[in-house]
Amino acid sequence: MSQPLRWMIALLIALAAVLSVAAQESSTVTDDDVNAIAQKLYCPVCENIPLDACGTAACDDWRNEIRLQLEQGMTEAQIIDDFVLRFGDRVVGTPQDPILRALSLVTPVLLIGLGLIAVGYFVIQRRSAAPTPPAAPPVPAETTRYYDQLNRDLEG
Repeated sequence: MSQPLRWMIALLIALAAVLSVAAQESSTVTDDDVNAIAQKLYCPVCENIPLDACGTAACDDWRNEIRLQLEQGMTEAQIIDDFVLRFGDRVVGTPQDPILRALSLVTPVLLIGLGLIAVGYFVIQRRSAAPTPPAAPPVPAETTRYYDQLNRDLEG
């Protein structure tokens, strides 16, 4: 092999190595990138703990999976959709269907509002119905005659 050809091959190998290192550095996924997505997902083992704050082995696996998906070039929405497709709506906390999401967010507010209206109605009804004092029972005529006799005897 000639000397210039050897230099050319060495130069191409060096260029390929530099380009591969540069490509790896530009596609590195940081922990912040992973946690930005993980905070929108919930732990599959614990209740109501975001994936980025949970320390279980399952959450570690899911965070590693998110890292791999980001390195493959998937977007945040694609990763979340993938997790919802595989594990259901429980991983995001609220349903992904717009109608079910609206129902799950609006229903508690409506129930609380209806409860307050009902309590207010009963309070107003109770206050407006003023209690009437009980009427004195009618005194029979014979009893009145005895009271009159008693009063006369006491007076003298």
